[in-house]
Amino acid sequence: MTSQPSTAPDASPDASPKPGSRRAITGWVLFDWSAQPYFTLINTFVYAPFFASAIATNPVQGQAMWGFASAAAGVAIALLSPILGAIADASGRRKPWIAGFGLILVLGAAMLWFGRPGAPETIAIVLFAFILATIGAEFATVFNNAMMPGLVPPERIGRLSGLGWAVGYIGGMASLILMLGFLVASPDTGKTLIGLNPLFGLDPMQREGDRAAGPLTALWFIVFIIPLFLFTPDAPARMTMREATRTGISSIAATLREARKHRNVMTFLIANMIYMDGLVAMFALGGIYAAGVFGWTTIEIGLFGMLLTVTGTIGALVGGRLDDSIGSKPVVIGSIGFLSLATIAILLIGPGHVFFVFETAKPAPGDGLFATLPEQIYLVLGGVMGAAAGPLQAASRSLLVRVSPREQIGQFFGLFALSGKVTAFVGPFLSSVVTLALNDQRAGLGVLLVMFAAGAIILSRVKVERAPG
Repeated sequence: MTSQPSTAPDASPDASPKPGSRRAITGWVLFDWSAQPYFTLINTFVYAPFFASAIATNPVQGQAMWGFASAAAGVAIALLSPILGAIADASGRRKPWIAGFGLILVLGAAMLWFGRPGAPETIAIVLFAFILATIGAEFATVFNNAMMPGLVPPERIGRLSGLGWAVGYIGGMASLILMLGFLVASPDTGKTLIGLNPLFGLDPMQREGDRAAGPLTALWFIVFIIPLFLFTPDAPARMTMREATRTGISSIAATLREARKHRNVMTFLIANMIYMDGLVAMFALGGIYAAGVFGWTTIEIGLFGMLLTVTGTIGALVGGRLDDSIGSKPVVIGSIGFLSLATIAILLIGPGHVFFVFETAKPAPGDGLFATLPEQIYLVLGGVMGAAAGPLQAASRSLLVRVSPREQIGQFFGLFALSGKVTAFVGPFLSSVVTLALNDQRAGLGVLLVMFAAGAIILSRVKVERAPG
């Protein structure tokens, strides 16, 4: 049985923190803070749009190539995550896995520096580095998630998950502020958003501020992951790695053979597989979409990202409390509904019209930030998406804890990562194919609506009751 979080730090600064202590929870929560710049800076608001608009030949091809790279990483994660989760369950320990995949994240992120504007010969190394960073970030998250049940009792899982996502969003916003205020400069003015010359002599013409998103993500992770290793207790080792590998593979095979015993959790994992793929694809392509449709620069996309971060933080905190009060399932379904409505509205606006009926002025050079009505509406819709995405991710994580057997939690979090990634290549792939076939970035986003609807329908069949054990 886990203990309640303490209301004060341990009396002695040298005392080892017990499960549920404030230091233990703080270390665990800071994982989300340490890893979030990968999702915020690289995958969504800075590097992905930079790649599509400056390294790739054109935004349409850039969106397609980034989507195909996301798909490749998703295949690797889908194949390995449940097996590695089962091995970790058998061995007992999680931190060595977090350290190993954290190193892969750091290496991949740092390599993104080598992408240069107008240099298509760097496309291959950028996409390879992005795949590495994605694999590292996602697998490290699997094993961090599996530590949750040892930190708080079941009735506080929702708040812990929501707190983690909220702190992660705040970390993403802090990294965005650092990027836009001190590193990323406009090629036209040579100044950052707050009117400074970029630090370290970064060259705006070579887009070195945008390229710095990779090394900054790597350094950020190295610094802020330290409290997890110092303060958050790990489960004791139960067997050697060879024995754990043999036991883990046997366990995952038995789980799949006995899927009927776990029908409820398997239904949830299928639903999560579908709707989470839509969410991942939406955020992976959202910044690229804005760069291509509205011509937004890194600064505009970064400000847009800050808005999503603020609304996502609020959404995660509110969603965490709703999770513990009304349940994880209603929070997830409600979030999917808001995401679907926002996506439909986005498909109905463009650079010169609103809802295909009202014509508006088109964005023009020098007209200022978010000067046209369609851009302003896109900002509002982005805020809605952020507010819905926070509770969707947090409540999905806590819902798995509520319906899974505790002694197999790492294995099921491996399957959770599988369910979030086994079709992760399908969403970006289909979106990329439709984008190229119709030569329209909006058409690529339309695919995601089907995923949201199908995921919600399947989730409605899930019974929220803890499985035996």
